Amino acid sequence: MPCPNSARERSVTIGFRVTPEQARRIDLMARTSGMTKQDYLYKRALEEEVVVRPDVRVYKMLRDEMARVYRELRRIRSAGEVDEGLAWTVDFLAREFAAMRGEEEPSDVEREDALIFGMSRR
Repeated sequence: MPCPNSARERSVTIGFRVTPEQARRIDLMARTSGMTKQDYLYKRALEEEVVVRPDVRVYKMLRDEMARVYRELRRIRSAGEVDEGLAWTVDFLAREFAAMRGEEEPSDVEREDALIFGMSRR
């Protein structure tokens, strides 16, 4: 449906359906970026750089999301299985926190690989 205001820059509406899990992930990524969901989605769709602007709202959202993840991990600690959605959320939040610090921490596996590949033969 075209916009009645012809002077409007964004005059075309695009809509699509996603699963509840996809919607949750998109919401989390948009909130983490500090952008509106619309701005986040079109930057990602057009392969433009998404720059996270950490402000008080983003930090509060990250704190609340990490508290939710922590509660879920405590709940399933004895079961030994983590569902795919929670694993994705933990990985995403860990990367966002590392990016906000300005440095990428190597994972335990990467550290072990570096030690193994750095070994020399005698």
